[in-house]
Amino acid sequence: MSTISRRGASSPRELTRMSDRISFIYLERCTLHREDNAITAEDADGITHIPSATIGCLLLGPGTRVTHQAMSVLGDSGAGVVWVGEQGVRFYSGGRSLTRSSALVEAQAIKWANRRTRLEVARAMYRMRFPDEDPAGLTRQELLGREGRRVKERYRQEAAKYGITWKGRHYIPGDFGSSDPVNQAVTAAAQCMYGIAQTTVAALGCSPGLGFIHSGHELAFVLDIADLYKTEFALPIAFRTVAESPEDVGSRTRRAIRDEVNRVGLLRRCVDDIKSLLLPDVPDDPLNSDIDQVTLQGDHGEHLASGRNYDEGLW
Repeated sequence: MSTISRRGASSPRELTRMSDRISFIYLERCTLHREDNAITAEDADGITHIPSATIGCLLLGPGTRVTHQAMSVLGDSGAGVVWVGEQGVRFYSGGRSLTRSSALVEAQAIKWANRRTRLEVARAMYRMRFPDEDPAGLTRQELLGREGRRVKERYRQEAAKYGITWKGRHYIPGDFGSSDPVNQAVTAAAQCMYGIAQTTVAALGCSPGLGFIHSGHELAFVLDIADLYKTEFALPIAFRTVAESPEDVGSRTRRAIRDEVNRVGLLRRCVDDIKSLLLPDVPDDPLNSDIDQVTLQGDHGEHLASGRNYDEGLW
């Protein structure tokens, strides 16, 4: 009888193409086992079978337990596994990315290492946030100044819309309760955006520390991506939640963010936005390649075949 330890790993050609996979599956309050080359999710309602090769990234929410055998088949099939908060709102820990390609992280490093292209990406991010403005030609200082004015104005607009007194942004790290209800709601909403961004950055295999606007922190790129959605999602939901009631605004804001993220499919949009920022001119998505390709670097940037010895001398 064949045992799991004796089963051979699947080759890339035997696996489902990334473009044909389910991008994200979220599970909570269940136990994950392995049955043949599939995983099973068991909860109070019964057992659900999930073909592991069809998963892009598996999000494990609260109350999940996973066996060693289940993790083995997920790794064999190239699926990413990320431990998150309820409905994927917060990122806690991650396994491998959902792709075997290093194309995105290499593109990120190349654009980050050059001051000109780093500024171009920062401008593209500004354009995503405020599509009614053209940031072409703006310096980094001008970008930061305009961004600050636009965010301040958005605070005032949301406060006026919901009839809330707004005295400015005040938050003491580590002391959530010291702020007024509206600042607590804004903080909770921002934390949700950070969790969503970090989940996506990890799943795509990007470097969280190579930021184009933020710098000097291990999550600089995560902060960049989270900011893309703050004014569109986080601020309106935060102010609306406080307008409904000033009680328990932290948890109520997080639940409202969770529901909106699922309604609009923000995770998929976040994936598409990162790809468009880092690989805007690539017609074929390298993350969808079904070839597990490893090459060696040559002196002039060329890719050399791996698996061979390049010593031309005699043994």
